[in-house]
Amino acid sequence: MTRHERIDGAGPHAVVIGAGLGGLAAAMRLGAKGWRVTVVDKLDMPGGRASSITMDGHRFDLGPTIVTAPEVFRRLFSDCGRDFDTAVDLRPLDPFYRITWPDGSHLDTFAGDAAMEAEIARVSPGDVAGWRRFLEAAERRFVVGYEGMLTKPMHRLWETVKVLPEFAWLRADRSILGLARKHVKDERLRMALSFHPLFIGGDPARVTSMYALVSHLEKTQGVHYAMGGVGAMADAMAGVVDDQGGLLRLGAEVDRILQDDAGRARGVRLTGGEEIAADIVVSNADAGHTYARLLKGTRKRWTTAKLDRSRWSMGLFVWYFGTEGTRGMWPDAGHHTILSGPRYEGLLRDIFRRGHLAEDMSLYVHRPSVTDPTAAPEGGDTFYALSPVPHLGHANPVDWAAEAESYRAKVQAVLEERLLPGLGDHVTAQMTLTPEDFRERYLSPHGCGFSIEPRILQSAWFRPHNLSEEVPGLYLVGAGTHPGAGLPGVVASAEVVEQIVPPVPARVAAE
Repeated sequence: MTRHERIDGAGPHAVVIGAGLGGLAAAMRLGAKGWRVTVVDKLDMPGGRASSITMDGHRFDLGPTIVTAPEVFRRLFSDCGRDFDTAVDLRPLDPFYRITWPDGSHLDTFAGDAAMEAEIARVSPGDVAGWRRFLEAAERRFVVGYEGMLTKPMHRLWETVKVLPEFAWLRADRSILGLARKHVKDERLRMALSFHPLFIGGDPARVTSMYALVSHLEKTQGVHYAMGGVGAMADAMAGVVDDQGGLLRLGAEVDRILQDDAGRARGVRLTGGEEIAADIVVSNADAGHTYARLLKGTRKRWTTAKLDRSRWSMGLFVWYFGTEGTRGMWPDAGHHTILSGPRYEGLLRDIFRRGHLAEDMSLYVHRPSVTDPTAAPEGGDTFYALSPVPHLGHANPVDWAAEAESYRAKVQAVLEERLLPGLGDHVTAQMTLTPEDFRERYLSPHGCGFSIEPRILQSAWFRPHNLSEEVPGLYLVGAGTHPGAGLPGVVASAEVVEQIVPPVPARVAAE
């Protein structure tokens, strides 16, 4: 369907493939610069992985649930002449989340230094000094990796080369788990300080210690929830595109990026055969899908062989379920709970390297109805339980058609044992997403949750560039390009693209 029916004005035209948050942010920024913009997406609503589905009064937020860097969104809206806080009701969470372990112990993560230090002292008194040193290391990495690189174009090799001395000084070659291991002795705290890369598809035992910066980001900017879910943020962004005169073509899938005789991007062809002409194309589709499926012909760098050799993020199994008569039950189940499994490093090996669907699991549990009553009918709750699993690109991929229901039952058993006793008596609406659904719904290579894994040699210049190396006039935003996955990353990728897209000629902009 077509969401809006006009493109106001004249002048250069940009087509954005995908209405995920990266694509919407790119459309907003291009619209603010004077471009006419058309956004095309195969789904029937904006948001991409941040979209939602409502069943029997339960709103299931399908993807991201937390906002960790609201300044990125505030800057985006401000640069487009809007006020983010007027458009979106963002609520700070405190505690951010609770991490629990099979022995019954837990760690709550708080915004305040004093509360957090007291919590560390309660769990492992001997590690308080090491925890402080870890946070100091996180802050140094934040200055270099976040403030210094988040919105900087990295398509020139020199931009990466010149930060290598700082990376070497910070021991960016050490994994984040290795950094946690250096500073604290308690295995539970090592997990608590190193798991954050899983939120963007990275193996904590392999991705760079630079991702410790997330601990500093949470400490200084907090963890937030958008009332109405992240999908409400997507709707607000789509509203800005509409106000700018842009066009959202929903329920329309791009089949091919068109090129002129000189090889320059000149528009897109939809699966139904319709062609949309454009002066530039911005792809918010997964970088792997963009290069392997949407471009026809020879590719110089991002060949099929190179994409096959790349390390990809894990897959996700997500059980979405509603309950009735549970409001006020399960007081230990707050907005976010992480149920760490009996193994940490062993489970990571199974997921990322062996491609093996293990019997044990770790779960990320989202219960938005404790903060946002509109997520569930009165008296009920809405949940999702997410389990990291292998992607479909391993030698013996999981047959989810055969395994999905039995795995869901295992997830339910873990929840009933450790967090939600008696759950089965209250479940109403429910659905699951497996890596096969991610491949079909989001056109994600191997059904990955977060595109290319953010290893050090798959970051910055080594990642697919925001300015395509393959086709002039093609730009990339989203999780698979610089700076990477996660809400701050995908929205910041549009800020990078804004810097490298040519300006609209003054004569055209004035018309």
